[in-house]
Amino acid sequence: MFRIGGARIAKAGARTFGTKAQPPSRLRNAVWATSGIVIGGLGYLYLTDASAGFHKYVSTPLMRQLDAEQAHQLAISSMKRGVCPVDRSTDDSVLEIELWGKSVTNPIGVAAGFDKNGEAIDALFGLGFGSVEIGSITPEAQEGNARPRIFRVEDSDAVINRMGLPNCGVVSAGERLRSRFWRLLASQSKQQGESVATLSSSVNRSAVAGRLLGVNVGKCKSSGDDSFDDYVTGLQELGPYADYVVINVSCPNVTNMKANGNVEVLERTVEAVMKARNKMSGEYRPPVVLKIGPDNDLQQLRVIAQVAMDYRVDGIIATNTTRQRPGVIGVKEEGGLSGAPLKDMALATTREMYRLTQGKMAIIGCGGIRTAEDALAFAKAGASCVQVYSSMTMDGPGKAREIKDGVVRLLKGRKWADVVGEDARRK
Repeated sequence: MFRIGGARIAKAGARTFGTKAQPPSRLRNAVWATSGIVIGGLGYLYLTDASAGFHKYVSTPLMRQLDAEQAHQLAISSMKRGVCPVDRSTDDSVLEIELWGKSVTNPIGVAAGFDKNGEAIDALFGLGFGSVEIGSITPEAQEGNARPRIFRVEDSDAVINRMGLPNCGVVSAGERLRSRFWRLLASQSKQQGESVATLSSSVNRSAVAGRLLGVNVGKCKSSGDDSFDDYVTGLQELGPYADYVVINVSCPNVTNMKANGNVEVLERTVEAVMKARNKMSGEYRPPVVLKIGPDNDLQQLRVIAQVAMDYRVDGIIATNTTRQRPGVIGVKEEGGLSGAPLKDMALATTREMYRLTQGKMAIIGCGGIRTAEDALAFAKAGASCVQVYSSMTMDGPGKAREIKDGVVRLLKGRKWADVVGEDARRK
């Protein structure tokens, strides 16, 4: 040891006391890396699971802080880019149904209005819905009514909208549907070793096994009150890529749907659409479904049922939104009401249409369905399957799985198909 300016410096090689730095342990680093990967993987699996509580209690409430239409647009934008959770569970066999000769793994669908332009079809199937209905789509693209046009009614678990059928038009929608269909078939052809031509004659138009794709068609704002050409155009242009086509004669947010309240116009419309469907070229002709409103009285429902049976319509959706405000107080916004307050009206219409069509026609229940109990009530009233929309925007992307799991528990070993129309059989 020697000194420099009073400082004591150890000679080279002299023994010093202390801990010599050790190189990082490879084992320790491997443990940390593995832990990070596992935690990250589990986090990814959790956040991409549609049933994760994060979506119901965090992401969905955050989305609801946005303007209703902005939130809707953000959801569609995210979903079409694949930024969306998925339902990883397998549907229980008791939920399986058959519609128009096609097997569907579960009876829970998403109603028209959510994916107006068919941009998020596969993301919605990924959420576990048995059917996805897009639209309404009109022959010409249109902007719809002026904004603001969607309003949440938080106290009543309801939504009021006066959108006015904004959509991209049949040309754009048709190109999107056609491209998607052939792209998925080409992929399946490579996987299964079958030709695209063979697959195209056997698969659902959804191009997804056990799932149905519906296309809802409407009228342009500029069309005449009693015209039906827009429905025929929509059917002809989009029908080849739909598992079923919905004729929307009941939208409360447009003023030129005379078929909604005029028997003669309704009959001419249904006759024209069914003739056009029956004349479609090729082997495939999609089922045609009539979407009706909840505001019809018994006599009007009798007429609708008779027209549907006379022209052999394949199904009825009960119901659209309502101009009435059952149980909603102090809300002055105009437009169609959906959500919980609509349930009783839609359920009553479903039950009556099942009775009037003698259980010979597929009835799709829609309106205010939020729980498994709601869904099962519609089945017992006569619904072959049901659709949700508002409840998904309120409770998040796990809604389909939540309802499916609840229905399985309530069925107690029975099948959904066994309880359809049970209320009518008890009388």
